Amino acid sequence: MSRGGDLIREGRRRRGLTQAELADRVGTSQSAVARWESGGTAPSMDTTMRVLRTMDLDLDYMLVEYDDSDMAQAERLLGLSVQQRVDHLVGFASTMRRLQESARPDTA
Repeated sequence: MSRGGDLIREGRRRRGLTQAELADRVGTSQSAVARWESGGTAPSMDTTMRVLRTMDLDLDYMLVEYDDSDMAQAERLLGLSVQQRVDHLVGFASTMRRLQESARPDTA
């Protein structure tokens, strides 16, 4: 699959359009839309942006510094046993729940 095709499919679904309806808006065929979405052909960035804009959507992207912290964490977790990973996730979920609860405004 292509990123452009993924974005087009997501935009179409958000707008509740069929491939044929999107094709009509864009001025292409339903089969062309299907090829974009399936990765049969990769739409250019310009085409992707044009198609998204026909659906009143835009793509916001930027370059950011590479951060490999996710890989470092994944590699660390790979060294854990299954039970240790489960315990880690349960602890993480508990921490997130407490943070969410503490961020809620008092309703009393």
